[in-house]
Amino acid sequence: MIDWMINVFSDKAVLSAIRVTFMLAFGSTLLSSVFGIAAGLLLERFSFPGKRIVIRINRTLMGVPPVVVGLLVYLLLMRRGPLGSLELLFTIPGMLIAQTLIITPIISGMVYSYACRFVPAIRVFAITMGAGKWQTVKLIFAELRKELYFCMVTGFGRSISEVGAVMLVGGNIKGSTRTMTTTISLLKSQGIFTEGVGLGILLLVMAFILQCLCDFFQREEVQDENY
Repeated sequence: MIDWMINVFSDKAVLSAIRVTFMLAFGSTLLSSVFGIAAGLLLERFSFPGKRIVIRINRTLMGVPPVVVGLLVYLLLMRRGPLGSLELLFTIPGMLIAQTLIITPIISGMVYSYACRFVPAIRVFAITMGAGKWQTVKLIFAELRKELYFCMVTGFGRSISEVGAVMLVGGNIKGSTRTMTTTISLLKSQGIFTEGVGLGILLLVMAFILQCLCDFFQREEVQDENY
């Protein structure tokens, strides 16, 4: 096992896959959180014609197969596509677009559900306390921070496990757009199961460590507020 770990971390292709995986995971989670949280809170706050249809479309997109999104992004970014002049196909930014489109509906749908449950009461409390518009917004974010954190972690988990869309849009190019999940898929197709399982375990361990770090910093923040 130790020898295998040494071989893994000395392999430039594997290190590149790890780097690309976490670049995509953090980047797409950040973008999706900005768009998704804003969309979810705005959907709860405002009523407009067709709102129910928008909500249903969002819920549908929460479960859309990633490979479908990958195909649509591929068609948009291909040389003869509408955005072909940007030359983003088989690049990390192109993969980032695909993952952001996959994760944003998930985060916005979750945020909308939490907002419908808690925000009306928070808004009433803010009004009774004489809070202004921006004070109310700050209070909403403060009170929903745990829920928003959970939405972001869910988005991160969805991003780090993506295979189909990133393989279509990124092309699974060694040392460039290959991720840990697409590497595992490639190893499986080649019948190299031991290294594939090992990379899967490594991916889980890294995700677990990041989750523990996030929980630690969140706990520290709560303790500071209590003091």
